[in-house]
Amino acid sequence: MNLKNCYNFQDFRKLAKKNLPAPIFHYIDGGSDDEVTLKRNTESFSKYDLVPNILASVGEPDLSTTVLGTKIDMPLFLSPTAMQRLYHHDGDKASARAAEKYGTFYSMSTMATSSIEQIANVSSGPKMFQLYIHKDQALTDNLIDRCKSSGFKSLCLTVDTVVAGNRERDHRWGFTTPPKLTLKSLMSFITHPKWTFNYLTHEKFELANVSHFTKKGSSIAKGVMEYINEQYDPAMSWKDAEYCVKRWKGPFALKGVMSVEDAKRAIDIGASAIMLSNHGGRQLDGSRSPFDQLKTIVDAVGGKIEIIVDGGIRRGTHVLKALSLGATACSFGKGFLFALSAGGQKGVEMILQRMKEELRRDMILLGKKNIGDLSKDNLAFRD
Repeated sequence: MNLKNCYNFQDFRKLAKKNLPAPIFHYIDGGSDDEVTLKRNTESFSKYDLVPNILASVGEPDLSTTVLGTKIDMPLFLSPTAMQRLYHHDGDKASARAAEKYGTFYSMSTMATSSIEQIANVSSGPKMFQLYIHKDQALTDNLIDRCKSSGFKSLCLTVDTVVAGNRERDHRWGFTTPPKLTLKSLMSFITHPKWTFNYLTHEKFELANVSHFTKKGSSIAKGVMEYINEQYDPAMSWKDAEYCVKRWKGPFALKGVMSVEDAKRAIDIGASAIMLSNHGGRQLDGSRSPFDQLKTIVDAVGGKIEIIVDGGIRRGTHVLKALSLGATACSFGKGFLFALSAGGQKGVEMILQRMKEELRRDMILLGKKNIGDLSKDNLAFRD
């Protein structure tokens, strides 16, 4: 299999599995505990069927929408994901350039392997920064202020990772940052010589946005769960979230909101958007999927705050179902990470092109000309 033969999520996943050493592939692919929520995130979309309107004279549909004050060319963007340098040597730079080319958001993780300033220099497209509350308040402030001065359009605060989920695949395969050889992983690195060569001959791995505060995870190998438990503040509260909103003074999303109570509280503290997310099934296993919870959240706060669905997106029809139920937009992580692993910037561009083609085609087949035309009337619940 090669990149030109990748037509959907599963194709990119297969090629990524071929290209990546096992510990790194399973870090992307896995979830927590029994991975029940990981599977449910995508399966939940099958509960609704699309009901098209015919003879609607759609012509060329308009896929654009506005998210967090920025107009984007399609209602899907790249979720913030950590350590992209592990998946391809161009890492975040490749993802940011691809997102810019397709007129949509690139989202940077606190645990990115390029710095805020580096990405600002390589992409003029819309950029979101994803913040974690660290125990060191100065680090949190530093990240917010650097995003302001570097032209990032919006900020999101991830609120569902105050302690690391039990990601057993990481234990099983010995995943650390930076990667280290173990008896179990050695053969996997040896049998992926292209990845190993590129990793060793390109820019050194580091958590570029936090390495000046801590060497753990950059120069000192750490498991991701260990890093989270050591560095993130488990006592994070609504007071901290409100502090970030006020310090940022711009479009702001809370990522990891799943309950009506929390959605309403997000409005109260001045958030512009909520991202319905369970961290890709990597935190609380057995929790509800974002799409399953969408209608409840829309009924409670729809029209009062933007609602972004993050989790389980594999097809253009998944995006359209979410929008039809009242979501503002969707974001995806695993899909573009597998594409990045499969082919760098060209891979990310290709999966964005595939998703854009699906969205365009399916809008025409639904009989909808604009994103705003989508509504619950074009959905039927499968009882």
